[in-house]
Amino acid sequence: MAKRFLKYFFTGTAVLLLLCILLVVTFDPFYQYHKPLPGLKAVLTDKEYQCAGSLKNFDYDAVIAGSSVSENYNNHWFDEGFNCTSIKAIRSYGATADLCYLLDIAFQDHSINYVFYNLDPSALCADPVTTFESTGCPMYLYDDNHLNDIEYLLNKDVLFEKIPYMIAQSLTGDYDEGNSYNWAQWKSFNEDMILGLYIRKMNIEDMKPETCYQDKLDGNLALLCAEIEAHPETQFKISIPPYSMLWWDNIYRNGETESYLYNMEQAMEKLLTYENVELYYFLNDREIVTDLDNYMDLLHFSPEINQYICDSMIRNDHKVTEANCHEIIEDSRSLAYQAVNELIKPYEDRIKVDIYD
Repeated sequence: MAKRFLKYFFTGTAVLLLLCILLVVTFDPFYQYHKPLPGLKAVLTDKEYQCAGSLKNFDYDAVIAGSSVSENYNNHWFDEGFNCTSIKAIRSYGATADLCYLLDIAFQDHSINYVFYNLDPSALCADPVTTFESTGCPMYLYDDNHLNDIEYLLNKDVLFEKIPYMIAQSLTGDYDEGNSYNWAQWKSFNEDMILGLYIRKMNIEDMKPETCYQDKLDGNLALLCAEIEAHPETQFKISIPPYSMLWWDNIYRNGETESYLYNMEQAMEKLLTYENVELYYFLNDREIVTDLDNYMDLLHFSPEINQYICDSMIRNDHKVTEANCHEIIEDSRSLAYQAVNELIKPYEDRIKVDIYD
């Protein structure tokens, strides 16, 4: 009797596990094995879990690569404006090494016509190393070894949450595939929001030497330029996004204004040497950066600004050239100090100060 029970128990358990695996492989909400089944949408809401798989298995010829400020682009804007089929390669930190890692996945099995690359100023002074593993990303979803996918194949959250959510969004929801990884629908963009989240340093640090991040700058540019050089057939449209004037105030109080301006100038000079690169610069767009109603915090702007950036690239507005590169940096320097000394003054009584700084 005991032997028969054990036989049925282990057989039933094995069958149940195989059914679970079959269910995950069939619906594959993280897109590790295939693109969406016919009739189901590409429901992309978990970038750490879905970005690598979708880059491996979807059909596309353009990549929107960037940090969290790129998540609120609608892919369809690029598809229509550049006659392409785009996909997002998103890493919240926007670290150069991480984005280049994702681009390598995309280039491995796809012919890419465009890379729309968001170059955050902070990425130029970050360590030029990947951060996926150190921040706890599920690395079994990033490699090509399916033998270690057991955490995905036998996962109750995948079975009882992710698969039902994907099916519900596909069949009954109004999910727009172009809004992959979009988070804006749950946020507010207005001056009360950004002022409430800005904790201003009480003390102002001495201005750092402009070359203080030189080693990191060189490392990050080497990574990005290697991607550009390896794919001369791909057009890289690189944009520097419009952070708010409170961001300018914050880096001034950290003593980093000149080093950030130096990094951006050096980066633009280097990138402009490539024929397959176009540069677009928005950090000195006063109409955007001085209007705090465009933001939810120092960096993150509303989807309307995302669309403005995309439309500008379509029209070739805000384009950086060898002729205007240095003028743009000087204009940014003027804006940076104007923000600190003049533009921020009307808001100072509403800004919290870090008294423990």
